[in-house]
Amino acid sequence: MTDHSRRLFDIPLQPIAGSRFQPTGFPDIGAGLFERPAPPDDPEGRRWIDALVLESAQSMANHLEGAGWDAANQRPVAVLEGLPYIEVVDGDGQFLTASRIESHRLASAYIKRGQIDGTKGTDWFREQLDMDRNGELPISELARRVGEVDPFCLLHGVFFAEDERTWPGQPKLPRAVTAFVEAVDVRPAVYGGVKRDHVWQSLPKETRPSEGTRHGYDNVIFHRTEYTAQEIVASVDIDVAQLRSYDLGDEATDLLLALAEWEVRSLFEDGFRPRTACDLEVAGPLADRDGEPLASRAELEERIRDGIAASRDVFGEAGTRQAVWTPQKAKG
Repeated sequence: MTDHSRRLFDIPLQPIAGSRFQPTGFPDIGAGLFERPAPPDDPEGRRWIDALVLESAQSMANHLEGAGWDAANQRPVAVLEGLPYIEVVDGDGQFLTASRIESHRLASAYIKRGQIDGTKGTDWFREQLDMDRNGELPISELARRVGEVDPFCLLHGVFFAEDERTWPGQPKLPRAVTAFVEAVDVRPAVYGGVKRDHVWQSLPKETRPSEGTRHGYDNVIFHRTEYTAQEIVASVDIDVAQLRSYDLGDEATDLLLALAEWEVRSLFEDGFRPRTACDLEVAGPLADRDGEPLASRAELEERIRDGIAASRDVFGEAGTRQAVWTPQKAKG
């Protein structure tokens, strides 16, 4: 494999059926529309082209990690079972969440406010990350200590934000894998529909429920805005140089790279559906900008298994730590 400092992918996507897709929507701004510079040779002579953010970097980090999570059984998929992580349970031992599916990963409030090995999560991490020392930990030491708890934080980043008196230095690791999806040269597709209520229409007016449409009764007419696009591209940046900067050794570094590539392969290989009406498929080869193909899932899984076995001294033995979280009564 070429000795990259980064592996950069521009993965072409297209709707599996038809040409429309549902964008990410935000209550205050709607779709994430923006203008991007047109290429110098744009046939229409445009300087700017309408585009939209189909999936943000934060959302894609969650999707990539989700590719390695078995939601039906609330645990990592089989090939990743040899790597540590923290699961959160309630006082009765019932599963609640895990560092692999929490947006803030190891810095999740459910982990920080839970009990790990009988110790409050914030205090447990204070010791694990040696926050009481003078000066910040070198990134290699921070990466090693974080990797002992959940190595996926070395790929997707973690920020231990807390009051300085609780967590001095507020250590953080930036993303080494950044991905987002953009649609280029977009046009709105505006249409509507109706939710019909056959029961309501057959009732005398005086017996119709007083709550009306607010509670789901009566006919409801609605509008919907989806989009079409000339191009949809998933951009992925795997910062290999950052992974090497952790100085974890060749085996552990190659394991992290294999995990990142496996997530990309697993997320896009069988289609990518981030929401109900946004069902996409890859429209070209899964290869980086240098033309180097992304390894097959079987090849990557073999690298992962070998890497886990070779990296026990870095990431520890297989096993799951538990954080026990119980709700606290609101003050006042």
